[in-house]
Amino acid sequence: MISIDTIIILIWIHWIADFLFQPSILSTNKWHDIKALMIHTLIYSIPFFFFGFWFAVLNGIFHGCVDFITSKITHVLYEKKYFYRFFVIIGLDQAIHLSIILMLYKYLT
Repeated sequence: MISIDTIIILIWIHWIADFLFQPSILSTNKWHDIKALMIHTLIYSIPFFFFGFWFAVLNGIFHGCVDFITSKITHVLYEKKYFYRFFVIIGLDQAIHLSIILMLYKYLT
């Protein structure tokens, strides 16, 4: 079982890596520029190496795959000014990321 302390640490590392460490240019272009998405994913993965090589690598791969899809959807929704749906997808994106992080932690550590 994962301790609550570990869960909290993983959530905060995710938030810092997915938002604070990301330059605006990556966040706004990852929906259409595979290079921006790959750099975003690489930057995102780095803090997770603390939990092990495979944890960081697999988390990065899954993160990139999820963002490949959700960033395209959120871009369209934002452009169409469907802000409620936009935020629903942002929330779904975050729920998927956190679920993956917790499952990887459970099965790889």
